[in-house]
Amino acid sequence: MTAPDREATATGPASHHETALTGSAPHREYLDRLAAGSVPFQTCDGCLTAVFPPRVICPACGATELRWSESSGLGAVYSTSVITPRDTDPYPVVLVDLDEGFRMMSTVVETPAADVPIGMRVRAHVDREGSSDPRVVFTAAEAAEGEEAS
Repeated sequence: MTAPDREATATGPASHHETALTGSAPHREYLDRLAAGSVPFQTCDGCLTAVFPPRVICPACGATELRWSESSGLGAVYSTSVITPRDTDPYPVVLVDLDEGFRMMSTVVETPAADVPIGMRVRAHVDREGSSDPRVVFTAAEAAEGEEAS
């Protein structure tokens, strides 16, 4: 940055790039939205790419114009691994392709770990239990839809 550029920045209105870099941290914004019960992700206004995890700059085109969107929570298991810790039940660690076009790592609850196949339709839920930050977990989409009907 040259001296005239610094002067223009110091005296003129902040560019969108500066605003993006000085606004709320993307991860903090993500956690706040998650705590409110939504499954948030970002969408690039430049190339319309779904962006997750939250970032300041679009990984596809480098644009800084990222807006927040709310996922429907529906997706399909892309991959699954069963973790078997000592003295507790096994649990699946999954990568889920959400219908909006981004991938998220999480777990599937209410289904035995060995019964989570690749391609299984799942629905996201915000888990607020525990002492840590809220997190996204998935259930089988059929079970989740059955719960809504009752």
